[in-house]
Amino acid sequence: MAAHRKRKQRRLTGPTGRTAATLALAGAATATASGAPAHAEPRLTPAQVKAEVEGLYEQAEVATERYNGAKEKAAEARASLTELRDEATRRTDRLNASRNALGSIATAQYRTGGLDPAVQLALSSRPDDFLERAGLAERAGARQATMVAGIRKELAAIAQLRSRADDRLEELGARQSELARHKSAIKGKLDSAQRLLDRLAPAQRALYGEDGRHGSDGSDGSDGENSQNGLYGPGEAARSAVRAPGSRAAAAVAFAYGALGKPYVWGATGPGSFDCSGLTQAAWRAAGVSLPRTTYTQINAGQRVTRDRLAPGDLVFFFSGVSHVGIYVGGGQMIHAPRPGSAVRLAPIDQMPFAGATRPA
Repeated sequence: MAAHRKRKQRRLTGPTGRTAATLALAGAATATASGAPAHAEPRLTPAQVKAEVEGLYEQAEVATERYNGAKEKAAEARASLTELRDEATRRTDRLNASRNALGSIATAQYRTGGLDPAVQLALSSRPDDFLERAGLAERAGARQATMVAGIRKELAAIAQLRSRADDRLEELGARQSELARHKSAIKGKLDSAQRLLDRLAPAQRALYGEDGRHGSDGSDGSDGENSQNGLYGPGEAARSAVRAPGSRAAAAVAFAYGALGKPYVWGATGPGSFDCSGLTQAAWRAAGVSLPRTTYTQINAGQRVTRDRLAPGDLVFFFSGVSHVGIYVGGGQMIHAPRPGSAVRLAPIDQMPFAGATRPA
């Protein structure tokens, strides 16, 4: 009985082999393309793009307010460090002057103190003069002891100042690292939003109300809203300001109207551009009131007011994290700096989730 042997598979070579390989590769590519929707960017409707972009802008604004807070604390640490260093320099100068004076006394004592005082008295031709000089020397010795004690005190104070300066320097370094982290987070969110906007057709971006452009350093271009300045002339600004509860609130509202059309730039406090809390801070600064820098601190700077008690000049805050602020101007409207790619504008307070309001004093 003949043994059954497995037939060898013939290896395709030549033109036949090349054709088969080409067909196999084509089939693999087709299979990969048909089975790779997870690796391709999903197709989003303009409404979905708008929702995602607004979410990214909100996250960027949270990071911006944290950046503003870290920047303020870094400035405080830098000012404190400079003050400590200046004080240490002044004390060092006083210490050197005391040391020089002490050295002069010691030199004088060395020159006149070679003989025992009793011998000097015995050899003196005028004992009364010697005794007077001895009394002066005794007082000089007491003064010298006081100077030595003062020098020791200055040395201790200088050492303490240098220790505090080292602490401030370390704090400043930490704040600068924090600034870099928040800046990176802001840039990442804005770049992600930009990539989404770039997927829209120009007409869709126009409907969305953005030109979809912002600089990598946080700066941005105008979105055409400078024309809003023409919508609210001096007369309208004055009429709105009159309704404010006081002269300071009226001045803050007038400033806000004057800022219409100026571009949003994160971290900016004017006069040519603003972020949201930078605008409200600048408006109330023009009214002679100093507000803190961030939304988180501005909401506690003044008297809290309910939504039904809002008056022009009040600060209105939005989102659960209190990450956005505008200045109320009456009629359910506010002036605010919305987001990158836009400009300071008039908008209804119903546009965003209301979080609270405060009336600066």
